[in-house]
Amino acid sequence: MGFRINVVVSPNDCAVCHPAEAEQFAGSKKANARKNLMANSVYHTLVNTVTGVKELRDGKIESKDPSAYTLQESCLGCHGTSVEVKGMKIVAVKMGRIPVPDLTNWPNQGVGRENPDGSKGTCSACHARHSFSIEVARNPHTCSQCHMEPDVPAWDVYRESKHGNIFFSKSQEWNLNSVPWVAGKDFKSPTCAACHNSLITAPNGDVIAERTHDFGSRLWVRIFGLIYSHPQPKSGDTTIIRNKDGLPMPATFGGELASAYLIDKDEQNRRQAAMKKVCNSCHNSDWINGHFSKFDNTVKETDAMVRAATQLVTEAWTNKIADPSNPFDEEIEKLWVSQWLFYANSVRYASAMTGAPDYTAFKLGWWEMSNNLSEMREMIDLRMRLKNHGPADK
Repeated sequence: MGFRINVVVSPNDCAVCHPAEAEQFAGSKKANARKNLMANSVYHTLVNTVTGVKELRDGKIESKDPSAYTLQESCLGCHGTSVEVKGMKIVAVKMGRIPVPDLTNWPNQGVGRENPDGSKGTCSACHARHSFSIEVARNPHTCSQCHMEPDVPAWDVYRESKHGNIFFSKSQEWNLNSVPWVAGKDFKSPTCAACHNSLITAPNGDVIAERTHDFGSRLWVRIFGLIYSHPQPKSGDTTIIRNKDGLPMPATFGGELASAYLIDKDEQNRRQAAMKKVCNSCHNSDWINGHFSKFDNTVKETDAMVRAATQLVTEAWTNKIADPSNPFDEEIEKLWVSQWLFYANSVRYASAMTGAPDYTAFKLGWWEMSNNLSEMREMIDLRMRLKNHGPADK
């Protein structure tokens, strides 16, 4: 009807005016989120096991591969689908019948969406369509679309924290549109954007943090357990990682890091210093150092709890009371997954963002990690007795 309509707005479109932001985002884990999930054989197996339709055959539960629709509204709702143009189709609108592209796996605004023009990601994951507002992107509600419990409880922790409490009480008095964003003037408590990517300055104009659209560039440790915490990967494309066992994971089951693919200690220290500088816009060094010492200890202790659960599931595989060919489908394996994907993650996120002891203690935290180990131990012992003696002791 005389207008050119771009149906799939991609980072390439946004790059016309925002080339630096598009380039930063392109190298990030978020831009590669779909690929990192679906092109990794281990994670892909987890996705299929969780979302595949189950059927009962001859008394056994069998799983089918998930449909594209199920993936589109579950894992790939956040990670992003692969959108391709199958051809054209005719649709009826008030003004008549018009030809439009026939797209696969659409609609989707997952952060790592693969677009028909070959680009990865979608800016509208954070900058919602039509307004593309910086205020919306800086609002923690936007991050809550994907970063929430049980696996990534950042939103839930923030909502309980002192920072979150101040935001919900006072944010109506703030300026969420200002560029640069002045700490103490435009906002008085951090949102996700303040710590991860916004251009932050002091009231005198000194730059506290440079703007970036690589959301991991200020992070030194990856607390999202896969299965252990680990230094941030060097590349946003984590499918290139190979650990000592040949798996595309940042650590072995024994906890040995794939260090060649992870940032070194100097880079970790540089990034931690950058994050501490953001904290220092409101807090003194004693407060900040105390927080990070606590956090370092939390990472170490949660990894130890994951290690214990991994030893137990390995014992089950060794004794042939569980089948390691799919490490995610049996009950004891699901308990093991819960240990690192839900409970250890919960404790780490709550410690990193501080002020949500509910999530470190009883809600998806230490209680669950400890109880989980007990359940795994008892399950192994029971199955070993059944294996060795049958349903009843002779």
